[in-house]
Amino acid sequence: MSTSETARPEKSRLTGENATEAIRDLPPSAKLVAKVLEYNDTLTQSQIADESLLPDRTVRYALNRLDEEGLVDSRFSFSDARKRLYSLNLE
Repeated sequence: MSTSETARPEKSRLTGENATEAIRDLPPSAKLVAKVLEYNDTLTQSQIADESLLPDRTVRYALNRLDEEGLVDSRFSFSDARKRLYSLNLE
C-alpha cells in the first residue's frame, strides 16, 4: 500500500459509525444517492435518478462509489432481469 492510499474497512464490516464515516468521505452525489436509498427501501438506477434529479451517469458513478465502500446492496429485478435493484446496507 502506498502512502497515498488509505486503509478502508472491508465491505462486510461497515456498521453504524463506520458506515457514517465512510459516507462522510464520499462525493456529494454519493451522499445524495445514499439519502435517497435511506428514504426508499429498494430502487432501480433510473428510479434513483428520478428521485435525486441527478443524471444517469452521475447516479451510476455514485452507486459504484457506494459499492466500493460496501454501503449498497444490489440484486437482479425479478420483474425485469435487465435491471438491478439497489438498497442501502448500513447494518
